[in-house]
Amino acid sequence: MTDQAVDTDGAARGAVPPPTSAAAGADGARFVGRHRELKELRADIDRAGLDTLSGRKAPRARVLLIAGRPGSGRTALAEELARQLADAYPDGILRARLCDPDGTPVPTERTARELLDALAVPAPAGAGEDDLTATLRAALADRRALLLLDDVAETAAPAPAKGADESGADDADAVDAAGAAQVDPLLPDTPDCLVVAVSGGPLTGIPDVRPCTLGGLDTKAALDLLTRSAGSVRITVDPRSAESLVEACGGHPAALVIAGGWLAARPKAAVADLAKQLRELPEDGAADSGLARVFRQAYAGLPGPAARILRLLCLAPAGYVDPHTASALAGCSVNAARAALDDFVALGLLRTVDSPLPQYDVPGCLVPLLWELMEAQDRPGEVQLARARMLERTVRLLQSCRAITEPGDSAARKKLAGLPRALRFPNPRAAADWLRIRRPALLAAARLAVADGELDTLARRLMSALTRALAAHWGTEAAAPDLYGIHQLVLDVAERRELPREQAAALLNLADLDARTGRTHEALARYRAALDCAREAGDPYATGRAMESVGGAYQELGDYPRAADWYGRALAERQARDERADAARLHGRIATAHTYAGRYGEALRNWRSAVAGHRRTGDLPARARALGELARVQEYAGRPEDCLRTCREAIDLARQAADTRLLAALQLRLADTLDRLGDPAAARLHRAAAERMLGSELSGESAEVGSPAPVDGAPASAYEIRSASGRD
Repeated sequence: MTDQAVDTDGAARGAVPPPTSAAAGADGARFVGRHRELKELRADIDRAGLDTLSGRKAPRARVLLIAGRPGSGRTALAEELARQLADAYPDGILRARLCDPDGTPVPTERTARELLDALAVPAPAGAGEDDLTATLRAALADRRALLLLDDVAETAAPAPAKGADESGADDADAVDAAGAAQVDPLLPDTPDCLVVAVSGGPLTGIPDVRPCTLGGLDTKAALDLLTRSAGSVRITVDPRSAESLVEACGGHPAALVIAGGWLAARPKAAVADLAKQLRELPEDGAADSGLARVFRQAYAGLPGPAARILRLLCLAPAGYVDPHTASALAGCSVNAARAALDDFVALGLLRTVDSPLPQYDVPGCLVPLLWELMEAQDRPGEVQLARARMLERTVRLLQSCRAITEPGDSAARKKLAGLPRALRFPNPRAAADWLRIRRPALLAAARLAVADGELDTLARRLMSALTRALAAHWGTEAAAPDLYGIHQLVLDVAERRELPREQAAALLNLADLDARTGRTHEALARYRAALDCAREAGDPYATGRAMESVGGAYQELGDYPRAADWYGRALAERQARDERADAARLHGRIATAHTYAGRYGEALRNWRSAVAGHRRTGDLPARARALGELARVQEYAGRPEDCLRTCREAIDLARQAADTRLLAALQLRLADTLDRLGDPAAARLHRAAAERMLGSELSGESAEVGSPAPVDGAPASAYEIRSASGRD
């Protein structure tokens, strides 16, 4: 086995696939039993609903509900149903878990975004639940897709009677209204789609839904499942003991898989021995069940180190474990952790995930049992140390993931070479694939670290490393939705710890993302809050940045006097610290605001100040751009001769700076001015020169260059592309 962090050759893009095991039934060849339930679910698809009976067309997708306790095979049944129906839904199967492994409901906006990602439909960072669910419904309106919504939120799900029918008579299974609230916003507004929901009980808030309630497997199917793990010989030679074991397990699929794994690990043990031991186990309270009893039996047979690894797996973010996670939690080597995880799979205690990386899924039905064991056998300090080791390992992997993108002779790459081989990635592609595949667990780790509240220093390091890795591999635009959530977590920690400097940074980052997605009012409120925090922290950079951003927000809202005022405040901050380049840039922003407002005199004065500032700093391209904008305002102010003279001066500077694109844009500006002055021949010469520089694609920009309509914080011009770094 390799001790390398990741090897993802041939990795396919997409979300983490569902786990597979002998009980999971994701592969139709491995699925056992539930023939009656499958037949009834398929028949329910074509059942006349309330709308059809009343003569109306069904406005939404049909919802099929599979209800049962965790571990009852409810997800396996849903996956098998989806497999059988796949051909009828050519636009694919979309999967989402609506609860985290600890039972916490997943926010609807997170679920909607995951489904949109699966559909490759973009959604703006920071969009709210209503916008995201509306986008999802619109995306599904012309598709024929199947949605599999697993682990719908519930309050309690007592065991249904074995053989309970599909009418849902076991109404004692109380399901929280949160379950219906989770499902309803995600329902497609088209009957061409189908929704398969998996829950612990009925969804009383969704009309016209009949639950298919699962009890234990019938004896034949249970024996088949047991045989697949334990082998056929012992089951065949002692059928009565095998049936007794099935009864002790309550026909519970997860319990049968663990029982089969226990027998497979002990080739000389008789089926009767295990059945007897399960019956003789002492009662363990009202929550005792066949699953709990067989799990206790399997756990008791583990060596001490393996038992410790197993119970600490309940801390794994999002329920997904890899060898690094297990290694860090237990404080053992990656090789030892990988071997233990494989052993747990053989025992039916974990499920492998169909992934290019070695990944495992902790069955949700075992998480409460593991949690109880951990609380009973591990001191709180030891548990917290395990969490800290896991976060520290994650931080180091993320740092390695980012460092591999740096140049070979950089300090980051030299530091990377000194790390243990298990923490290094062989190439940037492997690092990017690891980041993509582990992304759900990494984001969950950040959320859990912040929720813990006692490891805030590690949480802050984790979020910083995750932010840098995402930006390095995906870019800030592509990673914006994830970055938005991370910045919100940073803000939570900063507020809890009363760290005004970090509050200001998080608020500025969130406001920038709000501004980019058109939520200007929300951005303005955050910029103002960031300004207050920056002043409290005594951070001059953040203070000036916030002031300038407030001005930009007002400019976007069309309040140009306030925009100029706030730019002026930011300018005073920069001048007080003798930051000449930024002061010159801010003179340009003030001039832009005045240009919008039609106050050309003020705009001309500030552009001249900007030109003078760039002259003092020796920035030829910036000076040429400022002169070009000065010429534009001179033209707006009805001073074409001055505009012509300023354009020529700007062209000379651009030629000295060897900035071809800027020079071409200024040639176009000069051509437009000459046209207005009645010299079309000279205008054609300058326009032809610009086209020779950059190609014929720029010939269409002359109209845009001459337009007085401002765009994106400055009057529109071809060379504004080059000056974007000088503006927010």
